[in-house]
Amino acid sequence: MRILLILAAAALTSGCVRTAASVVTAPFKVAGQTADWLTTSQDEADRNYGRKMRKKEAREAREMRKRQKEEAERRRRRDDD
Repeated sequence: MRILLILAAAALTSGCVRTAASVVTAPFKVAGQTADWLTTSQDEADRNYGRKMRKKEAREAREMRKRQKEEAERRRRRDDD
């Protein structure tokens, strides 16, 4: 009878232990998530820098093509005169 009572008590308290562990670890998980949101990892910084540089290079390429097109148009007009 005692063994049955001990097994029943163990089964009933196992949920309590898990709940208590969750309650204890919850503030640390929240703090860790907040730190992740507020800081930028080196991988994220590299990715963001790469994206920024690709956009800059694309913009410069568009501007260069536009200048070349305008210069070609000016030469064509000058040659027509």
